[in-house]
Amino acid sequence: MSRYRHEIDNARAHIISLWLVIIVLAIGMAYAFRGWANAPSDITLHIPPDLSSGSSVRVGEIPKPNVYGFGYYMWQQLNRWPKDGAEDFPAKLYQFSAYLTPAFRAQLLRDMDQRGRKGELTGRVRALYEAPGAQYEESRVEVLGPNVWTITIEAVIEETVAGLSVKNTRIRYPLRIVRYDVDRELNPWGMAIDGFAAPGPSKVEKLTEEAS
Repeated sequence: MSRYRHEIDNARAHIISLWLVIIVLAIGMAYAFRGWANAPSDITLHIPPDLSSGSSVRVGEIPKPNVYGFGYYMWQQLNRWPKDGAEDFPAKLYQFSAYLTPAFRAQLLRDMDQRGRKGELTGRVRALYEAPGAQYEESRVEVLGPNVWTITIEAVIEETVAGLSVKNTRIRYPLRIVRYDVDRELNPWGMAIDGFAAPGPSKVEKLTEEAS
């Protein structure tokens, strides 16, 4: 009789241990589900354009070539007036407003207003392209702090009015770039131009005489 009672006690102890295992697993699954529910629905990886020597990429880290590429592309687009600066400049500011911080957008709007009053936009066609010999190199991107950079672009600005050249100038633009992950629908890059870094834009050399 004692042997049967001993077997029953062992079975009860085994059942209790199984229930303890089930409770522990349930708690673990609850924590796992909570972590899964709170995890981001997507992640962004910024892949550098040159992978010939390999690359180690961290989630959320933005490599220097990507920062430079973003700044150059956006600045080129803002300075592309294919028909008439009086119409193209405000249209570009609206089109690319998600890639500008509010402060810099306000600065460019003031600049547009001043130029408009002086008649410097009407009928003016503008193009910006990378200056010869001024391609990307690592020294053109300076890390100022977490998610803040200064990039140095050397570009040629060409402007015409009624088909006549009025400007063909090489200019150095130091642009401040910041992480700006506020709306991935409008700005998938997660960056924005925050203005000019000191000492500001400067003329590198005059390619041709500018019209007065």
